Amino acid sequence: MFVSGRKILVLIVLLAVIKPVFGQQDPHFSQYMFNDLYNNPAYSGVMGVTNLSLLYRSQWLGYTGTYDEGGAPNSFLASFNTPIFRLRSGAGFYFVNDNIGPQNNIQFMGSYAYHLGVGKGKLSFGVRAGVYGQSIDFTKYRAINPDDPLLLNGKESQYRPDMGVGIYYKAEKYYAGVSMNHLLKSEFDFGSDSLKNALVNNMIINGGYRYELNYDIILTPSLLVKTDFISYSFDISVLATYREKFWGGLSYRQSEAVIAILGINLLKDKSLKLGYSLDYVIQAQKAKQATSHEILMSYNMPAMTGGGKKIIRTPRFRH
Repeated sequence: MFVSGRKILVLIVLLAVIKPVFGQQDPHFSQYMFNDLYNNPAYSGVMGVTNLSLLYRSQWLGYTGTYDEGGAPNSFLASFNTPIFRLRSGAGFYFVNDNIGPQNNIQFMGSYAYHLGVGKGKLSFGVRAGVYGQSIDFTKYRAINPDDPLLLNGKESQYRPDMGVGIYYKAEKYYAGVSMNHLLKSEFDFGSDSLKNALVNNMIINGGYRYELNYDIILTPSLLVKTDFISYSFDISVLATYREKFWGGLSYRQSEAVIAILGINLLKDKSLKLGYSLDYVIQAQKAKQATSHEILMSYNMPAMTGGGKKIIRTPRFRH
């Protein structure tokens, strides 16, 4: 028997009281609740609509590196997923470009998920595979010793295979998922053993609940936990949606920042989503800059029947 939504959320909260802080290897997005394909391949097609999403994050705006010329980190994500109704499944892909000073990471991952009806919800099993690339521009480092053997000439790039799996459950009023990433532990060395580094296995747990406060207002608490099984980090958020059109709320990222999130659903069927988030750093601010910014655009494409006519969808829980 599948565990109830409330029990899942309690379990996730308990995981968030053990040991900080997870050493982040992949980019982290404040609007994670609108970005589940990136967090879990089992999300592919589970909402029953074809979705295209774009997300841009500018972190620590105005930051200047002490030992490099790379500037403030920034990340771009493009994702697409669609249901495959005849196969009870879904497919998707995402592309990430993550700039961290002299280093640039890219990911291109394709995913597939199989859906099962369980109780009053949908249980999905997903897998993704693709390419993870790392590039380092050694000319951007400010070297104390220009003859340091670790400083290679120019820009070096390497690409390695990557893989992840996940499970996701969605019901009318709640959702929960668990995924495992970087299962292949691919290594990058740029031709030098001294520069060898590997992608680290990590697990992502997320969940959310829809609570109808009244006819006009819906509250959606959600939680995202990341761990490499040595340390962990978590985000906890509460959003309020007014008449299925406007939303806003607050989020807290453990040992990092408090976050304000605002957004609006546009078009007659609310298929176009625009969102903005502002992070305010509350820890180690002297080593960073005070604010980070994110812009989200998400579009649910019209569903088509065999005859090419639109299917009119009723309002539903979309996170």
